[in-house]
Amino acid sequence: QVQVVESGGGLVQPGGSLRLSCTVSGLTFSSYAMSWYRQAPGKERELVVRISSSGGGTTYGDSVKGRFTISRDNAKNTAYLQMNSLKPEDTAVYYCRAGLGTRYWGQGTQVTVSS
Repeated sequence: QVQVVESGGGLVQPGGSLRLSCTVSGLTFSSYAMSWYRQAPGKERELVVRISSSGGGTTYGDSVKGRFTISRDNAKNTAYLQMNSLKPEDTAVYYCRAGLGTRYWGQGTQVTVSS
């Protein structure tokens, strides 16, 4: 049984930072690309960033380039999302997904950027 668990969300002021973690079990983590998505109220879920299975390739959404950084530790079965210079428009539920086109989603973690 595959489990995807996000953590690290919370309330932060504009300009602040947060680090999200996504730990996966039940599959060979090092064989799967990992992605972070987000969904704001009233909006569709959007891809934030993706990292290849080896960690050698990344794809960032235009709205987060230069502010967010994805990484992974295959020994710990964990992917990370470092978010800096946060803006109110980054407020959303952030979801982690293992693989491409799979059903392996986490439950989401709320990120709220507000003063």
